[in-house]
Amino acid sequence: MPVEIYGSLETSFEHNGAMTSDVLIRLKGVHRRFGDREKTRSVLKGVNLEVSQGEMVCLTGRSGAGKTTLVHIVAGLERADEGEVLLGGHSLGRLGEGARAHVRAQMVGIVFQAFNLLEHLTVGENVMLPAAFMRGRKESPRVRAEEVLETVGLEDRFQTLPTVLSGGERQRVALARALFAVPSLLICDEVTANLDDETAGEIISLIDRACREENVAVLAVTHDKAMVRLADRQLRLEGGRLIEEKK
Repeated sequence: MPVEIYGSLETSFEHNGAMTSDVLIRLKGVHRRFGDREKTRSVLKGVNLEVSQGEMVCLTGRSGAGKTTLVHIVAGLERADEGEVLLGGHSLGRLGEGARAHVRAQMVGIVFQAFNLLEHLTVGENVMLPAAFMRGRKESPRVRAEEVLETVGLEDRFQTLPTVLSGGERQRVALARALFAVPSLLICDEVTANLDDETAGEIISLIDRACREENVAVLAVTHDKAMVRLADRQLRLEGGRLIEEKK
C-alpha cells in the first residue's frame, strides 16, 4: 500500500539494500497557495521530503497536482508560503533573490520539457550560458562545454544552431547545459514528453549515468515508466501531499 511521508526528517532512507546519507534536499512542512483572500487554492499542504546525494527520485501525479511547483520551490525559483526548504544546507526561505540565484547557479541544473534553447546562439554558446552566473571557476567555459557535449554524444555540434537539430538532440543540448556547472542536483521536468520512445530511452540513460557515475541527485517530474523503473524511489503528489509508492 502507498504510504504518506510523515515523521522525522532526520532519518536516512534505505534504498536497494544500502543506507543513504549526505542529504542534499530537505523539505519540512512546505505549503504553497495560489489566489487571493477570497479564493485560495492550496497546492502543497505540509510536504516533507528528503533526497540524498546520488539518489534518483521520480515525482508523479495528475496534471495540476503541483509537481512543477514543488520542484521550483526545491530549486529556489519559487518561495514556499510556509515550511522549511534546505538545499545543500542553505535555507532558501531565508535568502534574498540574489543569494538564492547564486545557490541555484552553483548547485542546480534544470532540464525542461520544451528544451528552452536560445535559437540565435550556437549549441556551444547555449551550453556555456550558465558561466555568466558562476563566480570563481578557473576552468575555460569552452573546455567545459566541449566536455559535457562529448558526454551527451554531441561533441561535433558545437558550432551548430539549434534550429537544425532534432528534438532528441535539442534535449541532449539542454541536458549538457544543465550539467555544465557540475551540479549537485539535476531537476528534470517531463524531459521525455516530446520525444519518441527510443530517443526518450537515450535521454533517460544519460540522466541515470549522471546520477550513478557523477553522484548527482536527480528529482524528476515524469510520467515515463522507463524512468520510474530506474529511480530509487517513486513519489506521487496527491491532494497536496507526497505518497511513496512501493516499487
